[in-house]
Amino acid sequence: MIKRRSLLASAAAAPVAASLAAPAIAQAQRPLRFIPQANLTVLDPVVTTAAVTQNHGYYIYDTLYAVGADQVPKPQMAEGHTVSDDGRTVRIRLREGLRFHDGEPVRAQDAAASLARWAKRDVFGQIADTRVDSWGVADDRTIEIKLKRPFALLMDAIAKPTANVGLVMPERIAKTDPFTPVTETIGSGPYRFVRDEFVPGSRVVYAKNQNYVPRQEPPEWQTGAKVAHFERIEWQIIPDPATAAAALQNNEVDWWEQPLVDLLPTLARVRGMTIAPLDQTNYLGIIRFNHLQPPFNNLKLRQAIQMAVNQEDYMQANVGTDRSLWSTNYSLFTRGLPLYDEAGPGAARMMGPRNLDAARRAVQESGYRGEKIVIINPTDFATIAPLGRVTHDLFRRLGLNSDLVETDWGTVVQRRASKEPVERGGWSVFHTWWPGISLITPVANNLLRGAGEAGWFGWFSSAKNEALLQEWIDAPNPAAARAAALAMNAEAMEQVSTVPLGLFQIRTAYRGLTGVLPGTAPYPWNVRRA
Repeated sequence: MIKRRSLLASAAAAPVAASLAAPAIAQAQRPLRFIPQANLTVLDPVVTTAAVTQNHGYYIYDTLYAVGADQVPKPQMAEGHTVSDDGRTVRIRLREGLRFHDGEPVRAQDAAASLARWAKRDVFGQIADTRVDSWGVADDRTIEIKLKRPFALLMDAIAKPTANVGLVMPERIAKTDPFTPVTETIGSGPYRFVRDEFVPGSRVVYAKNQNYVPRQEPPEWQTGAKVAHFERIEWQIIPDPATAAAALQNNEVDWWEQPLVDLLPTLARVRGMTIAPLDQTNYLGIIRFNHLQPPFNNLKLRQAIQMAVNQEDYMQANVGTDRSLWSTNYSLFTRGLPLYDEAGPGAARMMGPRNLDAARRAVQESGYRGEKIVIINPTDFATIAPLGRVTHDLFRRLGLNSDLVETDWGTVVQRRASKEPVERGGWSVFHTWWPGISLITPVANNLLRGAGEAGWFGWFSSAKNEALLQEWIDAPNPAAARAAALAMNAEAMEQVSTVPLGLFQIRTAYRGLTGVLPGTAPYPWNVRRA
């Protein structure tokens, strides 16, 4: 098993970059300084599911509808909506006073174009898109969605709380091809992106949107009043955990999104520090294969890897031996949520003691002939990097020709979009995690979908799962829906769309702040100095 990264005995002794020195200004005027989970390299939250880009999106964009802890869609940019008697026309009315950061009013045309673009990329949006005749408008404040047939889940899709989120952009930007990143970053949310101060790999700056009109309801998750209490928020990109910890301890930053677990006891002893779960549904670590290219277009080889994986190795490398922080998870749904299920041969291959000799024989019997395997892995993402290193070690013990290519997370995010062979810059395997809330239903679960080249990175293809998804959507009762969902999980586990590596908790740390909301992301609204 790969050993965890050794750290300096005292994070406080680590050197802190001079660029983090706090300016000599009044505390009340000091910006909120935040260390994100990784470098921000993709600014368009439609073209990637990378959480750092989605978090960036929450600052500057807003949504028509959103959900709180009860997962019930509630109006956000919208006043409300109506559905025609035949269920085939949905009209969403915009709130008054909404403006983009460039001063232009938000119109129904902007929202309709944004939904149309989002629906080409998001897993839930793609299902909605198959039921929609047109994402149109009735007037400047009324979106008019014409359906081919009634679709009861439409508002759930529009209010989806995690990547990809149905964020609203100006029409001219939203008309960008959904597979091409946008070049303008303009929204109508509580903060605006300060492009002139954006330094990739170092700093991201957001300024308060003075024209934002919050809702009146109390904030919960992404719903209600998104009140910006800081005039300015600065993201400081600090990939070294010891340096990040020192900056937080020395009051040079206020909030570290994802501290390394080894440093939490030290941080917890600091006066005024709060350590809290980042997402109550926890995170599922995964191995994702490239199903388009050799050697992992070979089911037998994927199954051999599946039977060799020991989740305890991955979880201990990632978050340590404290079992309160992690559990095994032999499913592509997560423990604690309604559809968790360990049935089927795919789950059975992962449970029980590992037998590497049997796994080596399975590799040989699969027909693998020494093809190069490229694992793309981040060096700057503390809750992902150990996963790739454990897999590389496992592959070598299985006799696979494994090459661990480590770069920053932004490069991984860009490279994983390539469908080319490894000889031309492609990849074989990457690792990531998904919040449990993102996997809660089949229609939102990218790991179950079998949409092939139209699907999520890795491009798993399964006509059976696409048919089962339609059964789930059209199920006449909850029992039938549950049966279809569990059948999808069993098929994805048997075909090894993805290998689950265990469910773990990520905690966040902040100092001297109040109003930090629980939910699915580190939201910037409602936060103020204590």
